[in-house]
Amino acid sequence: MAERVFIDHVGHAGDGVAFTEGRNVFVPYTLGGETVEGEPVAGHPDRRRLVRVETASPQRIAPFCRYFGTCGGCAIQHWQMEAYRAWKRRIVVDTLARADIGCAVDELVDAHGSGRRRITLHARRSAGGELRTGFAAPHSHAIVAIEDCPILDAGLKGALDAARALAAALTPVGKPLDIQITATEAGLDVDVRGSGALSPRLIASMARLAGQFRLARLTRHGELVLMRKPPTLTIGTARVTLPPGSFLQATAAGEHILAGLVMDHCKGARQVADLFCGVGPFALRLAATSRVAAFDSDAAAVAALQKAAASTPGLKPVKAEVRDLFRRPLLPSELRDVDAVVFDPPRQGAQAQVELLAKSHIPIVVAVSCNVTTFARDARILVDGGYRIERVTPVDQFRHTPHVELVARFARKR
Repeated sequence: MAERVFIDHVGHAGDGVAFTEGRNVFVPYTLGGETVEGEPVAGHPDRRRLVRVETASPQRIAPFCRYFGTCGGCAIQHWQMEAYRAWKRRIVVDTLARADIGCAVDELVDAHGSGRRRITLHARRSAGGELRTGFAAPHSHAIVAIEDCPILDAGLKGALDAARALAAALTPVGKPLDIQITATEAGLDVDVRGSGALSPRLIASMARLAGQFRLARLTRHGELVLMRKPPTLTIGTARVTLPPGSFLQATAAGEHILAGLVMDHCKGARQVADLFCGVGPFALRLAATSRVAAFDSDAAAVAALQKAAASTPGLKPVKAEVRDLFRRPLLPSELRDVDAVVFDPPRQGAQAQVELLAKSHIPIVVAVSCNVTTFARDARILVDGGYRIERVTPVDQFRHTPHVELVARFARKR
């Protein structure tokens, strides 16, 4: 049965927050100051499904995507941009304040650019034979079939058609399929996962589809099915051939903005260590002026970085090494010749590595983060270890979602 609630504010997860009977209740797609009707969600006593907005906020706008509210990709398309940007910056300010980290926070930098350049689509066929290919519904494993997505980069043109065709050929009843697609300079790079063992007939069918949709490369669980052209991206002055399914920043603008901040913070450093380096979005740019030691647990990414660096004239030496920095973080003695360290870990942060950085004498540490909560924890460790946080810049690469990234510069106190 629907109940009427007043939305106090938008929480850090993007849902409206109401206070009901002494506890918080979360209602998605609502804004502060609105009165709405919401229905209880089975198994989630603190959540409500939005039924109707009774009194709308003056900041409410019409969503631009026909799937908004059913697809789980975007949480916020219904809020005026100025208010949305202030809220996203406030997430960073509030999280740092809770960790007792006092520092100035720059204005939010928009990094949506021309849109997302990589996506992972899901496909599943029902017992009745219906095939759905699209994105997951909010808080659910159900798949919302989509025909178009307005936040995608033009380089992903044809990606949805290719995904549907591959899913039709490969998806048995009840078995989920994941299709990761990346826009590269050579065309679409596609890696399919979850298909199970493939017969020669299905492999031949995949190869035909790769040709039909002019895919740069098609792989299955990283194993090559067909490559028309090596899928490459230019990073700085280097050209990198991407490993199958490799991690990239979600937008090209995001990569350029994050890298620009990192390079600015490392200016003047002769030797830089790039931790969690991936395929080298920072290392290959930093090498224009600095010697770089790069580390990551992904052997394929490290190999791609090393090959790109070795084949690019004009770069300072780059040494890339495979290393699990969660299990084997770099010791201060291994970093004694380093002028600056850059670290860009996954969402869980880099606590083990940061605890050792806090014991080092490295003059400059630059943190890049996609999770404000784990960043605040790691920043607290560095501050307690004698670093001062000089600058924090929030970056909005995932527009229309509650996810915010940031770059921060730490300097060792003298």
